[in-house]
This record gives sequence, C-alpha cells and structure tokens, in this order.
Amino acid sequence: MASEMRRIVATDCGSTTTKAILIEKSAQGEYRLVARGEAPTTVEKPFEDVTLGVVNSITELEEITAEVTPEGFPDGRRTLLKDGQVWRRFKEGKEVEAQQGELDSSDLYVSTSSAGGGLQMMVAGVVKSMSAESAERAALGAGAILMDTLAVDDGRKDYQKVERLRQLRPDIILMSGGTDGGTKTHLVDMAEVIRRADPKPRFGDMKLPIIFAGNKEAREPVSKVLGEDIALKIVDNLRPTLDQENLEPARDEIHEMFLEHVMQQAPGYSKLLEWTSEEVMATPNAVGKLLKEYAENEQINVLGVDIGGATTDVFSVFQNIGGERIYNRTVSANLGMSYSICNVLKESGIENIARWLPFEIQPAEVRNRLRNKMIRPTTIPQTYEDLLIEHAVCREALRMAFDHHKNLARNLVGSSQQRDVGQMFNQKLSGESLVNLMNLDMVVGSGGVLSHAPMRAQSALMMMDAYQPEGITMLTVDSIFMMPHLGVLSEHLYDAAREVFERDCLVRIGTCIAPVGTGKQGEPCVTVKGDDFVEQVPFGAIKVINRPIGASLTVEPAKGFDVGAGKGKEVKVERFDQSRGHRNRLTNLIDGTVGLIIDARGRPYSMTLDKPNRIQELRNSMQAMGLPLPS
Repeated sequence: MASEMRRIVATDCGSTTTKAILIEKSAQGEYRLVARGEAPTTVEKPFEDVTLGVVNSITELEEITAEVTPEGFPDGRRTLLKDGQVWRRFKEGKEVEAQQGELDSSDLYVSTSSAGGGLQMMVAGVVKSMSAESAERAALGAGAILMDTLAVDDGRKDYQKVERLRQLRPDIILMSGGTDGGTKTHLVDMAEVIRRADPKPRFGDMKLPIIFAGNKEAREPVSKVLGEDIALKIVDNLRPTLDQENLEPARDEIHEMFLEHVMQQAPGYSKLLEWTSEEVMATPNAVGKLLKEYAENEQINVLGVDIGGATTDVFSVFQNIGGERIYNRTVSANLGMSYSICNVLKESGIENIARWLPFEIQPAEVRNRLRNKMIRPTTIPQTYEDLLIEHAVCREALRMAFDHHKNLARNLVGSSQQRDVGQMFNQKLSGESLVNLMNLDMVVGSGGVLSHAPMRAQSALMMMDAYQPEGITMLTVDSIFMMPHLGVLSEHLYDAAREVFERDCLVRIGTCIAPVGTGKQGEPCVTVKGDDFVEQVPFGAIKVINRPIGASLTVEPAKGFDVGAGKGKEVKVERFDQSRGHRNRLTNLIDGTVGLIIDARGRPYSMTLDKPNRIQELRNSMQAMGLPLPS
C-alpha cells in the first residue's frame, strides 16, 4: 500500500484557521511538501460547518499548484476536490475509486482537529499524587485540555466537587484509582459524586461519556452507582500495581470517545469523517504521536513546545532507567502570547519579564504594552522594542510551562526504589522528573513567536534562556506548523511523515554546547576543537561558529564544568549519522542556519532585574548571536 501512495492531502482544523498541506512523492522517490494553503475555520456561526473551511483551504492548494510547482514534480493544477468534497483514492486501506489522471485526486486524505475548543476533559482519582496523576498523564497524552482533577484527598467537600462538575461540563470524564485488588470504597464514593452532579456534556443531549480505568474489582459497584444515564466504558486499570503504569488502553478509548461523542456532535464533523481516509485525530495528540514515533525510531530524547495565543503545550520523550522511552504532554491553558499574555504577566510578575529586556524601560510601560496586546490579540509588534518585549514574555511563558511539565513528567509515585538511609527520611510526594536536560538530544520549537521570529537566532536564544539545555543539544523549529498533519500521517505512513518532517518541516538552527557549572566571569570554561579550528570560550560568554564543522568535534570542559561525561572530562561528537538505526546520543552534530552555539554562561544560568551590568550582559549575548541591538 505504501508504494502506491503518491499524493497525500492533510488538514488541521484549528480554532481559528484550517491549514492544508499537499505531499507528493518526487521523481527521486522521496516524499516532499509541494504546497500549503489555509482558510478561516468555519465551525461557528454563521457557517456551522467545518468542511467549508476544509474545502477553502484545499482550493488554495489547487490554485497554488496551478501557478507554481517545485522542481521534480509534474507541472499543473491538482484536482483535489470533486462535487464539493475531498477526492481521495483510498478509504481505510481499500481503493474506493480509480485514479482518473496523473494530477487528479489524492491517494490519501487525513485530518486533525482542535476546532470547537478541542477535547475538554476532567479526571477523577483516589490519591491526587498517584492514580489522579496517572489519569492526568493519560488524558493529556490523548490530546485533551485538562479542565480539573478531582481526588479524594484534594481538600474539597463533596458538594464543591458536584458544583465544579456542573459548572465545567466536560466532554469526557476519566475515572481511575486503586490497584487491582485495592480500594473500592473510595471509587464508589467518587462515582456517587459524579452521579449526584449529573453533568451535561457540551454537545447535544447525549449521555455523558465516562471511562473507568481503576481497580478491576470495583467495576461492578461503580457501574451500578453511575446507572443508566451515563455512557460508561470500562478499560484496563491505569495503575494495576504501584510500580506499573498502563496508559495506552485509556488513551485509545479517549480517542474513540472523542470521535464518537465529541466530533460527531460538532457542526459538519460527521461529513468530514466520511471524507477522510482514516480517523480524525485531536491536534495535540497528533503532534505528540509524531514526536514519540520520531524519538523511538531515531533513538533520541526529544522536547517539543507549541506556544500559541492562549495556551502552551509541552511534549517530551525521555528514556527512563529501564531503557524505555516515555512520552508525556502537558498543556498550560493560561499561558499564551496574545489572548493569555496578561496571564503570563500575572503569574511571572513584571520583574521576571523585564529582566530579559536589553534596554531601560519603566515596568508600568511594559505592563501597559502587554495589556494593549491582550485587547488587540491579532496585532504584531510595530517596533523593535515591542518585538523584544514579546520575546521576553515568550521566555517566561516557556519557562513556566516547562516547570509545569517537569512536575508532571515523573517516575511513578509509590513504586519500590532502592534508597539509602538519608533518602528514607527525605521522600518527596512525587517521583523524580523524567526530564533530564543533560540527556536531551533535540528541542523542537513551534508556534508563531518561535517559528516566525524575524531571525532564527532569536528563536535559539529564547529557547536557550527558557529551557537552559545542558551538554550538547540540537535546536530546531517547526517552519510552518506541519507537525499535526505529519503526526496523523505517521500513524499510517511513518516513512513519508519522517521524510517531510526532516526535509521540509524542521528548520535546524544549530547545535548548542552548554557546560554545566558556574565560575567567575572571564575564567576558562570550555574549549571546542574541530577539524581545522580551536575555540576557547571563557565563562559568561556566548560564541557562535558559523562555518563548516567537519567530521567531528572534541569538547573539553574546564575543571568544574560538565558537558556529559563528568566534570572536566572531554566529549567527542561525531557527525550526525544518517544511516538508520545507528544513532546514539553523542552522534548528534548537525549543521544549522545559525551554526555551532557555545553557551558558556553556566548552568544554572541566573538573570535578575537587579543583576549588575544586566543590560550589557544581555546585549553581549545578542551581539554574539548576530542580532541587532536596540537603540
């Protein structure tokens, strides 16, 4: 089947914009992006039919290919629509109609969606830091917006939980708790709270979908309490034992219920489901699917971010102690660059935003400019100062969303671990975070402020300041936000999705070398040796090498600094090996648009508003990255 797929259309129906891409197999046998189109999403009044936006965006694909076709592809307009709907050759793997001509129809049509507010869920568990946290990971990993988490130990009275359920009206509720053979009473009590609340779903007059993924011995009493007015689905326990987490059955069922109970009720989605070759996927779920598949196939650890106008999603795939790569996603629903920009101001404080500005400005002036942005969310910066203020807000939004992610992406609480005597008296409520920046191989930035920054070095500096990568890390951005399209495609044609992801989606900014440790300004920090250069970088400086790197690098940290092999120990980095299946985390050297970035400012890197010479230090970093300075 894969060999027959020569032309693929993919759409992402977002909250405001529907984006379509056309992928074709070139004469050289590679899948490449041919065209991209977009149109306003039409899920709300006066249209109330999501397929209108889909047709408009694909019509733009037809018009673009009629005018311009990349080299290596046939010239001419593609006929991708027929009788007002998407014309595709295959449906669920079976050929449904013969292809009429070389430029007619697509072989495959796939789509994602977050229109209509996306998938909104609540989760309920017994212990907030154990079963409820596992339920959060399951819901977030399935692409949901998490509205609230109920737990027996969350400090709220039953009547408060009832009020909360009635107020939020989630699309789906996920119930979990108790190991198999464990508690039943608390689960029955939680079911009683949900039954008393009798929450109504957002769409239609259907029964509220509830997924039960708790103690298998509590299934019958919970089902009895919930009664006939609830559409209950039972799946395997999320936490069958304290040291085991089984998220996939719940995630799969969330996806099925999303299609059946949410998508089918939204205006025009039933028609869209008929058009697509495969099932529609929630947009965040598709992004996570792509990053997870890519990390597992390329054997690397990946951190991805999508910062939008209202929310910021963080995705990670990190290898745990057992060698398994664990996928996690979090969404910070109140951190964004337009509608939620004042929430960033409120949560971080004006001082934390102003500390990143390389010029003198009154905090009240910064506050006023951000408020203007909130009431005019679609405006773009008009001056260089305005742009730098937005980039300062971006740093804080990324930092806070990343802190939130690290708190959730943890090893299991309650699992048995070998401890020494000191650790026995210092146990934390949550397990250790899976996010280990020294083991991070690649950062993928997405969202308007990162993808469309005027200079790629600005995106790199924002991610370096917010995430503070350690050791040797690739910095990349998603050029035109294709990851949702490629994520749903990777479910069916991974090789096609990977080829477009690597060649057309990712913009490689460069490799960041960041020694961990602190020292005095100007003292030796790190020496980097290439095939034909030696660069010594003192502590507190950034150095960019924008030249051919050669076959390998040797990174020699000074005493007290670590780049991955231990303090003072050198690391040799080979060129990123393109042969599949022969990669390890020290073969990650890539060329990029900015070049090799040596960040010797130390880890952790501290910047405060009252730091001596703060403005000059920020300006020095900008100069080192080749960025213009504000007047």
